[in-house]
Amino acid sequence: MQNTKTKGRTRAQESSAAIEKLYITMRHLFSRGFYKPMGVSGESLREALLLLRPEIYGSIAEEKIELNGLTYILDRLPIGIEECRYISLTADEGYSNSHFKSIVPPKRRRNCYRIDKDQMNIEITRGRSEIYDILTHLTFLFIESHKIKNRVLVGEGKKLIREWKLLEEIVLSNKKLNNEECDITIAHMGSVLGRSFEEVQEIYKALATKENPHRFLHIIYWLGHLAIKEVTENKKREISFSPLLREQIGHHIYGEIWANDIKKVLDKEGLLERPIHIISANMHSVMNSIYAPIVLKDQYNSEDANALFETLSEDSNDGLRKKVKNFAAKNGLTYIPDASGTNINVQVIDTAKIKIEETPFSIVNSLEEKPVIIVMDYAFGEQAYETMDELLKPYYCSEGVIHHLDVDSISIMGKAGILEGGKGDIMIPSSHIFEGTADNYPFKNRLKKKDLEGLGVEVFSGAMISVLGTSLQNKDILKFFHESTWRVIGLEMEGAHYQKAIQAASKIRRNIKRKVKVRYAYYASDNPLETGSTLASGGLGTTGVRPTYIITQKMLEQIF
Repeated sequence: MQNTKTKGRTRAQESSAAIEKLYITMRHLFSRGFYKPMGVSGESLREALLLLRPEIYGSIAEEKIELNGLTYILDRLPIGIEECRYISLTADEGYSNSHFKSIVPPKRRRNCYRIDKDQMNIEITRGRSEIYDILTHLTFLFIESHKIKNRVLVGEGKKLIREWKLLEEIVLSNKKLNNEECDITIAHMGSVLGRSFEEVQEIYKALATKENPHRFLHIIYWLGHLAIKEVTENKKREISFSPLLREQIGHHIYGEIWANDIKKVLDKEGLLERPIHIISANMHSVMNSIYAPIVLKDQYNSEDANALFETLSEDSNDGLRKKVKNFAAKNGLTYIPDASGTNINVQVIDTAKIKIEETPFSIVNSLEEKPVIIVMDYAFGEQAYETMDELLKPYYCSEGVIHHLDVDSISIMGKAGILEGGKGDIMIPSSHIFEGTADNYPFKNRLKKKDLEGLGVEVFSGAMISVLGTSLQNKDILKFFHESTWRVIGLEMEGAHYQKAIQAASKIRRNIKRKVKVRYAYYASDNPLETGSTLASGGLGTTGVRPTYIITQKMLEQIF
């Protein structure tokens, strides 16, 4: 028993050291300005990632190609990146005003630009966490590409196998395949990737688009092709960081613009003197919770409110969503689309313009004290500190008057990985622990476990860990945090950053009231300790609707 524990601790310590090495190496490479991922300069990153073996990257350390991890990162990287030898991470440097077409990954809001056939530029406006996220994904991608290369270059003469030559012919000629030819090609891909026909067929269908039904074949070919060129012709792939990005990072350039845009709207609408409640959430749950029962009163049942919200979440009900959105725009909701580069849209809700008696909530305060709600879309990692820090700073009016916002509460809702329980369950944190540091942030959470019990979802309470990146976690280190005296119940990326900004603003800078109320709640998007339940296994789907609205409604009940 003792030996098992010792081994467990050792593996967790190895994992922790690997994460620290990744973090330090990425900062060093960023300061350097460029590196070659599969060359000597990228060796430390590759070794650390292979030692860590994150759950999200599945079989990264095995010879067979990791298909679920590949699908996950391709949803977060620009289409066509597998064809590019040169990848440049830049600041917002005006490419939106050029002839280059913006490429936005399906699961990550970031602008990317294909400069030419060999170069992809990726705009970084969300801070260091975004850089870590991209570099980790690219390291995984290039490791997988060399695994493809190793499987298609065989023998002493390093000759290409027959299956690869057939794939090359299909991709370079853009050949259209009938069903039989498609099955033959998938069978060949199974041999190339070390995967079954069924596994390859599944990812082939998942990655197919209307414009390119054979996208999977193109991705595999170009990954392998560039890896082969690196070995046979020494044409190494390169990642670089633009001088402007290196100069701007960490200086809140985008967060300051974003926060000032919000404060200008508050000033224009005459809301600066009113109590303000900030909610970090999505762009639908707060709006629907307040306005949908008014607009769709015939379909609203107070005993099963979530039935209406589940209906609104269905793709086929775009007309109903527009009806709610249009009504809200005429009754107190001001939408502020992001123009700063943070990719965080905002809603300002003036509750004095709402017939509260027609909603599920009630206000007993006078007109002057009716709250103003600022709903900000999800931040990303360290960006949470930048945006919250700037939002809580005083507003310098055009007349030169310094105006401190009357922030009464700050509520944070988000997705997180859970370490006990499963997808769709709720976590109520009592503190945030910042991974890789000695920083920890205990706080008085105004949301309690008892507030959300008995509502059809499991609820867990305890400490949560804020990680450098969800893609960097493995079972060993998560088991340590869960089973040790830390008793961590889940992991996410923003909590410690938000609390750091809140504590600085309330207790050190005194920009807001010292006893500002805070609420944190997360719903589980995955369980990284369970095989088949990681983020790479797929999204929440409709499972996330119920916990999202349960949390939102409890936050609004306390605010009102």
